[in-house]
Amino acid sequence: MKILLDAMGGDNAPEATIKGAVKAINQINAEVILIGKKEIIEQKAKEFYGKSLADISPRLIIKDARETIEMEDGPTDSIKHKKDSSMVVGFNMLKNGEGDVFISAGNSGALLAGATLLVGRIRGIDRPAMAGILPAYKSRLVLIDSGANTNCKPINLLQFAQMASIYIRNTFGVEHPRIGLLNIGTEETKGNELTKASYNLLKEKAEELNINFIGNVEGREAFSGEVDAIVTDGFTGNVFLKAIEGLGKFVKRSLKESLMGNIFSKIAAVPSLPALSKFSKTMDYKSYGGALFLGVKKPVVKAHGSSDEKLFEFTIKQAEAFVNNKTVEKLISEFDKK
Repeated sequence: MKILLDAMGGDNAPEATIKGAVKAINQINAEVILIGKKEIIEQKAKEFYGKSLADISPRLIIKDARETIEMEDGPTDSIKHKKDSSMVVGFNMLKNGEGDVFISAGNSGALLAGATLLVGRIRGIDRPAMAGILPAYKSRLVLIDSGANTNCKPINLLQFAQMASIYIRNTFGVEHPRIGLLNIGTEETKGNELTKASYNLLKEKAEELNINFIGNVEGREAFSGEVDAIVTDGFTGNVFLKAIEGLGKFVKRSLKESLMGNIFSKIAAVPSLPALSKFSKTMDYKSYGGALFLGVKKPVVKAHGSSDEKLFEFTIKQAEAFVNNKTVEKLISEFDKK
């Protein structure tokens, strides 16, 4: 297997991509192909490790690409005109069978445009969506769409629910994943025009499409462990995602400051350290990797724009599992039946 990594994408590239790849390489079986300016990648590797990537592992490979798509670049124009960018080169390699999965922390709009224009949508899916994975009580939560489509129609949310169901069944072995619609109340009549129409469509089509639709879910119940995926438009989903990430950081920081406030609180905290460590790991969204682009013909993973080496490490491992679980093939098969 070959994992294609946009080495120049993201706020902390290429330092974080290189370090994440080095950390991940001995935990996976795949090759990792870092795409970007070869001399910069090699120079950074020697700064960090005193040797080339090839000397660290023969499964760390560099593919030269001379351009970079910046965060402020227009999505479609950058895909069309920056042909030698690390992102476009990666997509073309994926399309041509020179890699099995593509990871980037770069411009989200360009990533969506590239995935759609260069790799192509699965037949029967109107819009691909980002499926982010978050911690939940004794479980995990899939959030779809977490940022790809800011304006949606009810049919899009229905397809998001169907894709989430297939992904969770195939990846986590949950036979009847519980799918909820993110809303301001649980009542059927609550919400705006989109959520009310989406609720009715999901209710009508759930049995036919093998979706275990449990109705509206309020944000405060999303992490209860009683829902496996929540469906929403990409604008709402992205706001929800970033608010939760910020809350997690706030809780960890406040807890640490409270426990380390004085000598007495430090002594009192000692017996609780194993439990606190476990709690910290559970709250750490970085260990859940990036967001999967569901709905395109080949596996694509969007890493957080602010990804550090730890998040890239987990995202690379997640990408290998994504390919091994054959989720894309399952989606193609299911939507071909329509």
